[in-house]
Amino acid sequence: MRETAHKRTNYTEQIMRDTYTEITEKIIAQLEAGVVPWVKPWQAGAVGSAFGVPANYVTGRAYRGVNVLLLMCSGYPDQRWLTFNQVVAAGGSVKGEHGTQVVLFKPYEVRDAKRDDGATKMIPLIRSFTVFNIAQVKGLEVAPVAEPATITYTEAASLLAQAKVVHGGARACYIPSVDRIHLPELVAFESEAAYWGTALHELTHWSGHDSRLNRLEKLARYGDDSYAREELVAELGAAFLCAQVGIGYASRHADYIGHWLKVLKGDKKAIVNAASLAQAACDFINPAEVAEIEEAA
Repeated sequence: MRETAHKRTNYTEQIMRDTYTEITEKIIAQLEAGVVPWVKPWQAGAVGSAFGVPANYVTGRAYRGVNVLLLMCSGYPDQRWLTFNQVVAAGGSVKGEHGTQVVLFKPYEVRDAKRDDGATKMIPLIRSFTVFNIAQVKGLEVAPVAEPATITYTEAASLLAQAKVVHGGARACYIPSVDRIHLPELVAFESEAAYWGTALHELTHWSGHDSRLNRLEKLARYGDDSYAREELVAELGAAFLCAQVGIGYASRHADYIGHWLKVLKGDKKAIVNAASLAQAACDFINPAEVAEIEEAA
């Protein structure tokens, strides 16, 4: 009995390792090609609509964590998605189309191999499944999403207002010791969208302060890699936040690609963990978005 449980645990852990590896290799391939996959040059829209946060077309519920990254990396500007069963139920088809992998985490009880008393422990089981972009579905009448006539940055400004911000100089940064964000003046940026994308990147750093999410201390255990990991979290956090508030995110940190590749190649869970921390940062910075997602559930 114990041997069977041990084999089942090993099998479960192997599936998890394979899934982490597949996700990581997909991101590594894009980074090695010089592509920062979470960068989107187009403007976003409302959650669940085209150009915005990836969401399920049927339920309207937005995807979260690493699934946001995986779907944003797909190359489809319209971010409405369906499972195969949802496509069939709606009377559509996806013949000849290749779907996109997303994952689901669920708690799973396994025997604790470190104990001899038969005790168990809960581990997060990762399972993958496939979704299809609305653009891949045939046979459905899909209403186009009305894009706003003008882009405003009011929501982004309200998020940044939570932090202490000093404008001036030629450098954008967050300084934990004084808990303050420094940004160049708006006129120094190539566009207003570029300014707000940078501001939300620094605001994601701000969320990691020990008085908030205490993320910087959590990442410190990775030693020399901790800085690259935090930059990865801030990159993803900014991309997620930009999608939420309707801004096309353009990374200003492409020079970190080499550092990110080193981290990802050394730790197959790094990108999933970074996306999870980025999602937590977004939830802290923009709690109204969490409430909207819960209403759609």
